[in-house]
Order: sequence, then structure tokens, then C-alpha cells
Amino acid sequence: MPLDHLPPSELRLAPDEIDPVLELNTDSASPFLFTSDHYGRIIPRMLGDLGLPASELTRHIAWDIGIAGVAERVAMAMNAHLIAQRYSRLVIDCNRPPDAVSSIPLISEATTIPGNDGLTQDDRARRRELFFDPYHRRIDAVIDARLKVGQPTVLVSLHSFTPVYAGIKRPWHIGTLYQHDRTLPPQLLQHLRAEGDLVVGDNEPYAVSDATDYTIPVHGEKRGLMNTGIEIRQDLITDESGQIAWAERLVRILTEIAATLVTPRASHL
Repeated sequence: MPLDHLPPSELRLAPDEIDPVLELNTDSASPFLFTSDHYGRIIPRMLGDLGLPASELTRHIAWDIGIAGVAERVAMAMNAHLIAQRYSRLVIDCNRPPDAVSSIPLISEATTIPGNDGLTQDDRARRRELFFDPYHRRIDAVIDARLKVGQPTVLVSLHSFTPVYAGIKRPWHIGTLYQHDRTLPPQLLQHLRAEGDLVVGDNEPYAVSDATDYTIPVHGEKRGLMNTGIEIRQDLITDESGQIAWAERLVRILTEIAATLVTPRASHL
């Protein structure tokens, strides 16, 4: 029986496999709560390679290239809580509603994912149980605890995007992603554009919606938190020097913005 078509009851993480959720600065007093839905590219052992060559599993279809290094540096510099997903978005995409077609993609860009073909509802539910649910339960629990003690919370979801998608070049260096928040995204746009050396996307290269996104709509908007997504172009953060430079830029800008935020709650949305 192929590894990618195991009965759902047999799909499990071995004791020596890494936990889906990575966290930094769990006792942070910072108002910023960072998430990284596509931080890692691990495939659980029981799914093999999902029928893909190794070269595909290092591409943007498997994870957000470079964002792990940026997210960790930003969180550490700001002593802010970071919650990240270590497993690949090809196993299950933690920024998609679980009932969306793209939640467990059969095709990503132009690449067919053989290990995601012919999955039953039980197969899909098992992947959600093992990878999606622990990640989002943890974000929920952290927000619950912060709100219970009155700790201001600003949700920032960190992502990166490929400079060319389906043959189309993307000119933006960075973009802000949002849906209903009218406080944080405009400030972020203003600060980024004031840098003078950036092409800044306003809901580019993506826009947030309930149909295509999960983290911001569910954890940010439904909770009444100030929120934004940040997308950085991957060729700018592929290496360590780029990750350091972009982390320093974000830390400076977010620190400046934080000084202007009075109460990051629903009244601002």
C-alpha cells in the first residue's frame, strides 16, 4: 500500500517526529502576536514524499521560502510571541478553510501532487486533526489567555510570495494583506511607502477573504483584533543577509507603529 494512501487510522506522527507547532517567546508582553502559517516544509514520514521529487519540495509550493528566518528574527528582536507551523502546506494548508479545494491541493501552481489524489473525507479529516487543528488551537489558546488578562493583541501573519507565478512577474517587494481592519494596514502601508526604495502592494499580491484565508479572518477579525498580513517577495529573503535586513526593517517600522496604537480592539476595525 502506498504511503500516501494509508488508512486514516494509520496516519500518525512517530514519537521522534517533530511537533507541528513551533513557538518563541511564549511569555511575551509585546502587543504583537506573530503567526507563520507556511513556516516549514516537513512532510510526515508516513506520507513519504507525496509522490514528488525532492526539487519540488524546496519550491514555493511547499512553503514560504525565507519567511522562517525573518519571522524568528522579528520575534526575537521585539520579544514578541511567534506561533509557526512546521509542516508543509502540501500536507494541509494552515491558511485555508479546511473545506476549501486548496486546503489539500491536488495541483499547486502547475505541479500535480500525487499524494493528494483520491483522498477520502476521512483522509482529509485525519490530516486536519494532526496538523491544522493543533496549530490553530494553540493560536486560539494564546489569544484567549492574552484577552483574559487584558493584554493588548495585534495579530500579524507573516508570509512570503514567489517573484514569478504562472509566468507572471510580480513587481512588489512587500505587500500588506487585509479585509476589514482599517487601522493597522493603512499605517503599515504609509510607513512602508515612506521608505522610498520599495514597491509596496496594497492587498497585493493577494487580498484576504473568508473564502481563501483562515488565520486573519478567524483569529483576527472574528476576535476583534487589529490585524494584517505581510507578504515579502522571496528572492529578497532567500539568504541570511536578506532575512536580517528585512527583519530589521520590519522591527523598526512595527515599533514605530506600536507607539501610535492606543487599544487594538474591535472599535478600530
